[in-house]
Amino acid sequence: MSADTPRFEIKQFPCLSDNFGVLIHLPDSGRTVAFDVPAAGPYLEALEETGWKLTDILITHHHWDHVEGLSELKQATGAKVTAPNISKGKIADVDAYVEDGDRVMVGDLEFHAVGTPGHTIDQISWWAPDAKFAHTGDTLFSVGCGRVMEGDMEMMSASLEKLTRLLPGDTNIYCGHEYTAANVKFALTVDADNPALARRAKEVADLRNAGKSTLPTTMEQELATNPFLRTSDASIQKTVGKEGASQAEVFAELRTRKDNFRG
Repeated sequence: MSADTPRFEIKQFPCLSDNFGVLIHLPDSGRTVAFDVPAAGPYLEALEETGWKLTDILITHHHWDHVEGLSELKQATGAKVTAPNISKGKIADVDAYVEDGDRVMVGDLEFHAVGTPGHTIDQISWWAPDAKFAHTGDTLFSVGCGRVMEGDMEMMSASLEKLTRLLPGDTNIYCGHEYTAANVKFALTVDADNPALARRAKEVADLRNAGKSTLPTTMEQELATNPFLRTSDASIQKTVGKEGASQAEVFAELRTRKDNFRG
């Protein structure tokens, strides 16, 4: 690998109606990692376009819109599939399982399996510190978070707090869906006086009007704009009637409001 060759390359592309496909390519080893497989076709097209050979697939959770294309993509590429251990029996064609805290080496890049349950019990977020990269599945979205479906509010709140504790501000965050515009609309109802959120709202509107993705985001940006990461903010607590409440209680109120939001 020459001095001018990047250590890794990242490609993001749309899948299904609002999902994303993400690939990380490591030129030095020739390895390529996929994150979730909502549909095989877009991945195969991206691999053909780039000339990359898919060697590894890392799964965040068992929901169909994250694994629907997994078997087809594995059959076409022979890639090794790693998934959450709690997903056993829910996802086909898995070669290896991980628990929270496990690490997976792909070439010379190490991925940390970070257990972030709440949306589902088995949800794993994948973090590669050396690449300043994280894929948070359906746990953390830009200016939002996943719906609590299998876990409970306290569990999801703890998972988000865990991500804020682990991920440095310059971490580039990829996730499962293009939900940012809708998330911004809700965020403005509970954090209207936040200038960083106002700037992000304009940026998101401009990107979407241009047909562009709002992702990746960064942890620094999310800490400044995402109400679900700002549960200790006095203004937000006052707006939702939870002054002095615990972060988990404020989160539960925010998530319930978002579930019922029709903006």
